Amino acid sequence: MNTLEYLVRQPKKSSTNPPLLILLHGYGSNEQDLFSFAEELPEELLIVSARAPYEMGQGGHAWYAINFDNNNGKYSDLEQARTSLGKIDLFIDEIKQKYNTKADKTFLLGFSQGAILSYAFSFLHPNKVNHIIALSGYINEELLPSDLTDLQIKTSYYISHGTVDQVLPVDWARKASPILDNLKLENSYNEYPVGHGVAPQNFYSFKTWIEGRL
Repeated sequence: MNTLEYLVRQPKKSSTNPPLLILLHGYGSNEQDLFSFAEELPEELLIVSARAPYEMGQGGHAWYAINFDNNNGKYSDLEQARTSLGKIDLFIDEIKQKYNTKADKTFLLGFSQGAILSYAFSFLHPNKVNHIIALSGYINEELLPSDLTDLQIKTSYYISHGTVDQVLPVDWARKASPILDNLKLENSYNEYPVGHGVAPQNFYSFKTWIEGRL
């Protein structure tokens, strides 16, 4: 039994060791959401869209709860986030083994909450994924190891955010590049005049970025 439920698009070009792209959806969504991208992405890829473990009802799922206190403050359940990070770790191992994917060509694409966990995963499990695509998310430093300087990370990052995002402010996303630059990690930061979503030009931008790393 797999750690997480998922959808899969097999490579359109047969390969004994296909490159792997794992998709992590946002809060309140499910594995169908980002999977709508799959048919337009490079043919070489094995694409797996995972379902978050916490049910929200009406088909929605979350990687961790977002709670509100009496003063209308919003905070994340970091213990649930860490539990999900552990499940993602096991899940990636399962998928790599089951589909015999190429060891040095693993991409992890997350939207919103999925992007937050993609960032964290890359630091908690250095080089287990080679490339991160972080859409409409930010680096939550509370989920990272206390010392980032000796991790020997070689991961590259594609980052994008909407300039009028009312869910996660663009200022939060803008902090990622300086953090990654300070660690001498390759990153590409992109903004689009949209809200909390992925504009068509954003899609073609990260598609091109992926193609350049296959």
